[in-house]
Amino acid sequence: MSTKPAGRTILASTIAKPFIEEITEQVKASGKSPKLVGFLANDDPAALMYANWTSKTCESLGFEYELIETDKNELESKLIHANNDDNVSGIMVYFPVFGDNQDQYLQQLISTEKDVEGLNFMYYHNLYHNVRFLDPPHNEQKSILPCTPLAMVKILEYLGVYNKLLHYGNRLYGKKILVVNRSEIVGRPLAALLANDGATVYSLDINNIQQFTRGDDLLAQRHKVIDLDPSTHTVESIAPTCDVIITGVPSENYKFPTEYVTNGTVVINFSSAKNFNDDIKGKAALYVPSIGKVTIAMLLRNLLRLIDNRNIRNKSVSEEK
Repeated sequence: MSTKPAGRTILASTIAKPFIEEITEQVKASGKSPKLVGFLANDDPAALMYANWTSKTCESLGFEYELIETDKNELESKLIHANNDDNVSGIMVYFPVFGDNQDQYLQQLISTEKDVEGLNFMYYHNLYHNVRFLDPPHNEQKSILPCTPLAMVKILEYLGVYNKLLHYGNRLYGKKILVVNRSEIVGRPLAALLANDGATVYSLDINNIQQFTRGDDLLAQRHKVIDLDPSTHTVESIAPTCDVIITGVPSENYKFPTEYVTNGTVVINFSSAKNFNDDIKGKAALYVPSIGKVTIAMLLRNLLRLIDNRNIRNKSVSEEK
């Protein structure tokens, strides 16, 4: 009697390795140590763990990292100070801080020239409208993408979900992807990114299921979103049809039902909590249990891109003079 072979578990460190090597070479070539400042104004142990990972990675790659732990009511003034500090190359905040609209204000307060997480409205607008450069028609300064959604794209490329034989921007054509999270930080921008690349994305949160697809307006390049009828579209009916299932539920109590996963599906969890039971390894063709190290790599990649963009702007201003 034959048994189905178990799928492969892919570690984030394996996926991050080529990006880490690329980043290391860029930092060495620059001869400088870019400084990243992280602000921690909550008592979330997952945020502190992420901060520690970031610190270790930065130090090992030639970056300077400073973690500033502060009272949330002092965070605004400290962000303004960091914006104006020429020694600071990049800024990040470990959200949530207040857990309400005030967090959105803090996101917008970070200078676009130092926003390594890509949370500023300008970057989000570019993401949702599939605008890839900051300076058309020259197209020399690349727009920043939020680091966790960007990490997810790089993971899907590594796993072969993106079809490199297709035209760039259409490499997810025909793929169905379920994203269990619709936060403004990760879930919704991720769904938009994947839809802009040609996938049909089912975005699930506590309220409903939405479908993201590439928009009909080729000029605007914006994705299209519709609310699905809950009487005909459920997680139980949608999940088995998907090529990829991605979860990001920040709760140790949540487990995605393994019985909803079709054999051979690609399964990825980006939550700090474990969203799948161990039996998922017998169903998934490829299983990525966490993505933190890839996210940190994208964070530092964004930081180098911000520096490059700043150098291009400064050169342009100098030439105009």
